[in-house]
Amino acid sequence: MHERTKYRLHSHDVPYGSGSGQQSVTAFGGVEDSNSYWIVKAPKDSTAQQGETIPNGATIRLQHMRTRKWLHSHLHPSPISGNAEVSGFGGDDESDTGDHWVLEIEGKGKLWMRDQKVRLRHVDTGLYLHSHDKKYQRIAAGQQEVCGVTKRTADNIWIAAEGVYLPATIKIATS
Repeated sequence: MHERTKYRLHSHDVPYGSGSGQQSVTAFGGVEDSNSYWIVKAPKDSTAQQGETIPNGATIRLQHMRTRKWLHSHLHPSPISGNAEVSGFGGDDESDTGDHWVLEIEGKGKLWMRDQKVRLRHVDTGLYLHSHDKKYQRIAAGQQEVCGVTKRTADNIWIAAEGVYLPATIKIATS
């Protein structure tokens, strides 16, 4: 959920009419919409297992639950503000580094927890996942633009809100 506006990261099987032409990603004001559910996964080459804690600085991927597309970014201009476009790309068997995001926890937290403020920085571009009050007028009317920006601002803070949370497994080093 976008911390300032309380809109949820959202996608649906509707392509952008410009830019990459990939699946659009927006922010939506509704609370109970299955198009706002994302699955947190590790990169393909990672040894991380489902249920393990996610530390600050970890590289993650977000997979849209309904369409199976990955949260993706690149340097195509976003439709409203002209910042970097954020889209849905690939699928279960198709993912690349454009789907990788680094978790940056706000404050003193070392592990990602529910309701904790975080930023997501795109690995390939270095841009932050961002939303703002600018809304679409057509196709996704009333939904906010989601894009990538260079500066750390209040508009690139997100919170894990509704969802299914797995019990965490913590690895303890033994000697």
